[in-house]
Amino acid sequence: MATSVHCDIVSAEESVFSGKVQFISLTGSLGELGISPGHTPLLSEVKPGPVHMRMESGEEDVFYVSGGFLEVQPHKVILLADTALRAADLDEAAAEEASRHAEQAMADKTSEFEYSRAAGQLAEAAAQLRTLRQIRQKLGK
Repeated sequence: MATSVHCDIVSAEESVFSGKVQFISLTGSLGELGISPGHTPLLSEVKPGPVHMRMESGEEDVFYVSGGFLEVQPHKVILLADTALRAADLDEAAAEEASRHAEQAMADKTSEFEYSRAAGQLAEAAAQLRTLRQIRQKLGK
């Protein structure tokens, strides 16, 4: 049995990651997913949040995705994300500011469209902060 599988993480703007991994975990539309080499083919919506990956070398890396779709094939995993970046590149202060701004916009309730847009922005900021906190917790900071 193979010990690694090729994985691509692609956002609307660029290819964020391409390489061999031993394991991937993320949140899909039906809950937590763990993908290992030889996993059954799967297509799933991806919820905003962290994507944990154990590289072929054994090192772990974390990415943030704002949503998208995951396709698992026997020898390849593709994550098509709306927005994707390495979690280390997330800006905590910007995410907290975006969260505060979205909460204020939701409180104003000037229109249904603005409220739903603010709710989406709040959900994305919360997912970014959750990703940063998970990384900090894992590193013991």
